[in-house]
Amino acid sequence: MTGGPDGPRSPGEPFGGVRPFSIKTKLGALVVTSVLITTGLSVIAVHTKTELRFITVFSMIATLLITQFVAHSLTAPLGEMNPVARSISDGDYTRRVSERRRDELGDLAQTINVMADELEAQDRQRKELVANVSHELRTPIAGLRAVLENVVDGIAEADPETMRTALKQTERLGRLVETLLDLSRLDNGVVPLRKRRFEVWPYLSGVLKEANMVASARAGMASGSGSHTRTDVHLHLDVSPPELTALADPERIHQVVANLIDNAVKHSPPHGRVTVRARRGPQPESLELEVMDEGPGIPRSEWHRVFERFNRGAVRRPHGPGSDGGTGLGLAIARWAVDLHGGRIGVAESERGCRILITLPGESSTSS
Repeated sequence: MTGGPDGPRSPGEPFGGVRPFSIKTKLGALVVTSVLITTGLSVIAVHTKTELRFITVFSMIATLLITQFVAHSLTAPLGEMNPVARSISDGDYTRRVSERRRDELGDLAQTINVMADELEAQDRQRKELVANVSHELRTPIAGLRAVLENVVDGIAEADPETMRTALKQTERLGRLVETLLDLSRLDNGVVPLRKRRFEVWPYLSGVLKEANMVASARAGMASGSGSHTRTDVHLHLDVSPPELTALADPERIHQVVANLIDNAVKHSPPHGRVTVRARRGPQPESLELEVMDEGPGIPRSEWHRVFERFNRGAVRRPHGPGSDGGTGLGLAIARWAVDLHGGRIGVAESERGCRILITLPGESSTSS
């Protein structure tokens, strides 16, 4: 959507706030011009004693010429819009309509272009989803198939170690399915919140311990769901005051913190540090969470894209050893969970690395 210096212009809003040449104005000008021509020729006829029939013919010819000119200027853009709209309906989102006009037809042209942009973006996301899911499924399925084929062909024994390898591949498939289910919930947008009051320190401490345990269990194998396998990054928890409590849905907040930790660990340097900080917010039972890492950080130009689906960042070497690119859905799911609480999540200023700030409104939030 295009706009001026004062912000984006919605379709139907006049350019610059004023529409000097609207269709209504042009039609009004046509009527006024026709009346003036007829009146002028009548005056000339009276002074020159010209017969009225000649004046009538001249008046009709002049009016028809002016009407034809105005009609052509109004219908020509429609002739351009029609094939573009037909192309869009056939699935071709590359064509655009000229937006040179400054009237209602110009607004219609811009609306068609905005619609084409949005449809093109949705089509691109659909193709990315298919490509990402296909890629993510291929690795664990191929690994599981190789293990089972070795057992069937007698190359490997069905001993506990071989079965553990097969189990790991199955767990990777399960994690991917869970991610896709979260994506489905995100699209549907209908997930009930089960809020309760809980103590922040023991809750976040459990989330960090679980993240360490999962990373240790995954160490030594590639992750098919984008989850890190690094054990060299230290997780640090900072909660003040220690008795801090919050009112939220613990399961959804677990999604948020776990995804942010996973993302921060993947972008951390070797033996880096990821800090999870919790403070009391301005409202009763509100909470401010920060997740900070010591990685390369996020360029300011990319801040607005961080929480988009399938966005894997623009850093040249974004992931540390033992992690892959992931599906690009973790931060999108985190934003979805925070939005359910009526809170805010975004990238904040930081002297080093990346700092994600979350604000949960507590008692002032509205249950979805």
